[in-house]
Amino acid sequence: MVQVKVLKYKIAVIPGDGVGPEVIREGVKVLRAAAEVAGGVDIDFVEFPYGAEHYLRTGELIPEEALKELSRMDAIYLGALGDPRVPTGVLEQGILLRLRFYFDQYVNLRPVRLYPGVPCPLAGKGPEDVDFFVVRENTEDFYVALGGRAKGRSKAELDLIRSLYEAKFKLDVDVDRDEIAYQLGVISRKGAERVIRYAFELARRKGKKRVTSVDKANVLTHVYSLWRDVFESVARDYPEIETEFAFVDAVTMWFVKNPEWYQVVVTPNMFGDIITDLGAMIQGGLGLAPGGNINPEGVSMFEPIHGSAPKHAGKNVANPIATILAGQMMLEELGEQKVADIIEAAVVEVLREGRVRTYDLGGRSSTSEVGDEVVRKIENK
Repeated sequence: MVQVKVLKYKIAVIPGDGVGPEVIREGVKVLRAAAEVAGGVDIDFVEFPYGAEHYLRTGELIPEEALKELSRMDAIYLGALGDPRVPTGVLEQGILLRLRFYFDQYVNLRPVRLYPGVPCPLAGKGPEDVDFFVVRENTEDFYVALGGRAKGRSKAELDLIRSLYEAKFKLDVDVDRDEIAYQLGVISRKGAERVIRYAFELARRKGKKRVTSVDKANVLTHVYSLWRDVFESVARDYPEIETEFAFVDAVTMWFVKNPEWYQVVVTPNMFGDIITDLGAMIQGGLGLAPGGNINPEGVSMFEPIHGSAPKHAGKNVANPIATILAGQMMLEELGEQKVADIIEAAVVEVLREGRVRTYDLGGRSSTSEVGDEVVRKIENK
């Protein structure tokens, strides 16, 4: 009798806020079904309570002991964060960004793929035209939380601010009375090098022949000239891959006009945050867009890129496909390609048929009905 080796994974589940618990429920259901059909994979889901309800009840965001427990997991599966009862930024910075920084998840990977059966808002574009990856640097740039507001500071600070401001601008600002806010963007050679190299390795692994670097080096010259220097240096190690530079404003135009041109896009943090939402729309909407926060040598976290959509919470109407595909990405990152392929094939079949789909895709199916249909496809295979 042949013994089948079973690989066991411990996956942390943070359902979060709004529709997060509803879409995560379907994602877990699909992952369990695919693992059972594939065989040889056992997934233990461990749920963590962190989010708005926990914060409002306890005043706690995510404690150090929880981070230590999460570090013993194989991956993190996140629903969504955000609640109108909590000031904007508290949950996002206190939980989401803290997780990204704590686990040094320096890659934000966003596949932009239009699946068969999904209407594209771009006239004349089909699945063969929208199929690329955006690799976003995830821990530097303007997200390092260096900044503040200047008002009522010491005389020495105000004198420095005044001299800098007056040297740069003609606007008459009284820094003793008027308030000035500032935010600093930081890019390190090491931080840029590792995410850019990841993008080239991804292109090589996926059979892509072009990597596009996105920045705004013509205006923000200090940080993004370094980014360009590093990109050119790394590119020399991949002579078979074509390269190009693009400014972020131009990319937003060309994503719409010629999405078929792009294969792998690599970008600093802030621009990646912006253009991936545009990418989500050209692939059919946020309900179809998964994302991975990846540390190739550590604990990675996977999530839909849509928000918590509090107005839809508890109605069982949110599209769970993005969350299901985030689980598919998670299994692929863990090396379980067979299980990941089973999930993606089932999703493709459901979307191609178009019989079961949520309101955002023009249907009337519930969140749970979509999850059930994906499971049915998996089990029938």
